[in-house]
Amino acid sequence: MVNIEQSSDVATARPTVEEITRLAASVADPEIPNLTIADLGILRDVRVGEDGRIEVDLTPTYSGCPAVEAIESDVRAAIAGAGYPAVTVRRVLAPAWTTDWISAEGRQKLAEVGIAPPGPVCRAASTATTEAATATATGQPVAFVHCPHCGSRETEILSRFSSTACKELRRCCSCSEPFDHFKPL
Repeated sequence: MVNIEQSSDVATARPTVEEITRLAASVADPEIPNLTIADLGILRDVRVGEDGRIEVDLTPTYSGCPAVEAIESDVRAAIAGAGYPAVTVRRVLAPAWTTDWISAEGRQKLAEVGIAPPGPVCRAASTATTEAATATATGQPVAFVHCPHCGSRETEILSRFSSTACKELRRCCSCSEPFDHFKPL
């Protein structure tokens, strides 16, 4: 027999920021499901008001990302499923998301599924087919894209866009395997 007073107390208990952060952070990215939104660095902030109202801030990978509405809905569902239906999810566009926000664990998870993780943001990266040089004419370093299959840094761009706009299609010049590369932004 369930004690109704206990059930009611649990449902009306004020959540902690840590609990809500844990719930939101567990939401998977719909385009790369082995990554969570925390791995990608798009979960920006969580607030719990004195009245128990919850606000979650998300910064999409880019403003036109088609997955952002699904992510917002999944965050609301994860939190509501734990008994906290009063959730507001805000889309925060500034500062703009950068691949530097992807966690070390997120980068490892990308590589595990055959997606080359982004290197540090490099404004002067070469647009040539192969990236054999170590510096551009301005002296800025070129970020090498290592093959997630064999580790070679001899790779070439096949297409600036891949299965999603945030990835490009590349091929390894050593093992000839094609792979996605999460573009540095």
